[in-house]
Amino acid sequence: MAILSGLIVSVDAFFIGLSLGLQERCKFLYLALINVFLFALCMLGFLIAEEIYGRIAFDTDLVVGFAFIALGLWYILHFFVSERIRRRRGDGKGETASLRTIVLVGLVMSVEAMLITMGITFLFLPGSTVLIPVTVALAHFGYSALSFYLARTKYVRRIPPVVSHVVSGLALVVYGVMALVVELGV
Repeated sequence: MAILSGLIVSVDAFFIGLSLGLQERCKFLYLALINVFLFALCMLGFLIAEEIYGRIAFDTDLVVGFAFIALGLWYILHFFVSERIRRRRGDGKGETASLRTIVLVGLVMSVEAMLITMGITFLFLPGSTVLIPVTVALAHFGYSALSFYLARTKYVRRIPPVVSHVVSGLALVVYGVMALVVELGV
């Protein structure tokens, strides 16, 4: 069940890979490096999850829920702010992202994967295994690599970058809301 959870909640990586693939400046090597960092954060999240779980006085689903909502909203807002700044400067139609934006997207995706790992670990304690962070990291890499290559095809290139950014951010918000709904018993 924990492995299935890792696969399901990593679907937003598909849209992150799609948004990076639509950026002409982004190379597959960047995506691979992001996923190496993501794997390290997933392992870190797994290792500290049990320690954190014992110290949090309230249910960790609240922390995970609000963190996902915040990350999703930040991801969407960051895209719109970046586009507005790019248009003011006259940097084109927004088809190319700066290296800074790619690094920020990678950081957000990595922190989000770490939170996913911690959330799944919290749910399955004390029976959590190292398969949780491995599954989350591999699912993120698989989904993002597949969509990155799909974005390089002529059919997917017609999708505006705003769609993938908004859908990816909304996926994080939905995960957060689901965690809160489960916690609050609504």
